[in-house]
Order: sequence, then C-alpha cells, then structure tokens
Amino acid sequence: MNKKVTGIVGYITWIGLIIALCAGDKEGAKFHLNQSLVIWLAEIVVGLIAAVGGYIPVVGLIISLIAGICQLVLAVFWVMGLINAIKEEEKPLPIIGGIQILK
Repeated sequence: MNKKVTGIVGYITWIGLIIALCAGDKEGAKFHLNQSLVIWLAEIVVGLIAAVGGYIPVVGLIISLIAGICQLVLAVFWVMGLINAIKEEEKPLPIIGGIQILK
C-alpha cells in the first residue's frame, strides 16, 4: 500500500489500523497512523470511563454525560483526520494532534 492508502486504511477501523501498521507504508503515513492510534486509544479510555461511571449512582450520570460528549468530539476528530488523509495533508488534530506514540 502506498502512503495515501495506508493513511486512509489506518482510520477506517482498529483492524484497518493493524493492517496499515503491518502491511502499509509506515514511514510515509506515520503521521496519520499516529493520529489514528491516538484517537482509537482515547476512544477506549473514554469508553471505559463511561462504563465505570454507569455504576456510580449520581456522579456516574455526570461522568457518563461528559464521556458521551468526549466520544462525540473524538468522532469529529476521526472525520477530520480521515479527510486530511484523503487530501494527503499532515494537519495535526486539535487537542490530541501533538501526542506522539509512534516514532
């Protein structure tokens, strides 16, 4: 896979991210693979927080509401990242764009 296809596949699902990391042009698409990985990890963390919040009587409702808003924001970031990968632009996403996991 070339740089553009690797970047796009990395955003599609977590399975696509694994395929892109294993079979794609990692060096060319490292920017988009990193951002996709950060988004997927943030989704997992927010999902776990929302799940735990469901067991706490009153405060859990507030935690679940905030987690739901965070998941919506992460979905918007995912769309922004996918559009940037399609355009072959390396624009960092707001808030989480500076986090680097892949080096």
